[in-house]
Amino acid sequence: MNKPYIVCHMMTSVDGRIDCAMTEHLPGVQEYYETLGALDAPARISGRVTAELEMALPGKFEAKNIDVLGKEAFSKAADAEGCEVVVDTHGTLLWDETGADERPLLILMSEQVSKEYLAYLDGKHISWIACGKEHVDLKRACEILASEFGVRRAAVVGGGHINAGFLAAGLLDEVSILIGAGIDGRGGMQAVFDGLPMERGVTPLKLASVQQYGSGAVWLRYSVEKQKRKMRNAFRSRKSGRKAFFAYRGIFIPRARSFRAIPDGRPAAARSCRAKKRCSARRR
Repeated sequence: MNKPYIVCHMMTSVDGRIDCAMTEHLPGVQEYYETLGALDAPARISGRVTAELEMALPGKFEAKNIDVLGKEAFSKAADAEGCEVVVDTHGTLLWDETGADERPLLILMSEQVSKEYLAYLDGKHISWIACGKEHVDLKRACEILASEFGVRRAAVVGGGHINAGFLAAGLLDEVSILIGAGIDGRGGMQAVFDGLPMERGVTPLKLASVQQYGSGAVWLRYSVEKQKRKMRNAFRSRKSGRKAFFAYRGIFIPRARSFRAIPDGRPAAARSCRAKKRCSARRR
């Protein structure tokens, strides 16, 4: 697959929370931006909620004409190597012509985006990609970013839901975490990767480096174990023989294999294993 090298880079509290209003008070905020720069990932990818809080104009785009695009397409208004990429499935955010730090914008949407919103982006000289029938197809979007926009390295910078989308789609090559010296502790706060199905397995990582700072912050870098990730994402439905997918927060991602539930809450595989042990015991 032709795609950019993708790093998920986040700042968290010691308990793994990422609420911006909290993390901006943690020791290590300056180191977060320094480490982000050190990753050599000029393109930055954000979810709709994060972009709405930090970059977009107030308000919501309301299309007067519901005519949708209905096909894959893209528009390149500027070079995208150092752009702000925003996943906005339905095309609702309002914009100036540039994003954070005067960086060019590139909006990712599904094919259900209205033609009126695309005309709005074109009028603002904002690049865009529309792919995925009902939801943004992240894999295809990354292929277009690499082949048509020349993006070679990108950093996914939150929130937890878009991070989880890239993780579940098997698109992350590296996870970079700057842990600030503080604890959030509040219930219900978002984590670095958040909201994936309960049956999803653990994604194995390999520690690449650890760096400590005078502020008390610690920078951890991990590579994602690609072989195991590939095996998990290659799951095919036993019934249909086709790849199983699900839509999460407007993002099109592969569905992880689920186990058949049984009354006591254990997977069927566990019950089968224990049944075999009981049979062996009876034979003895």
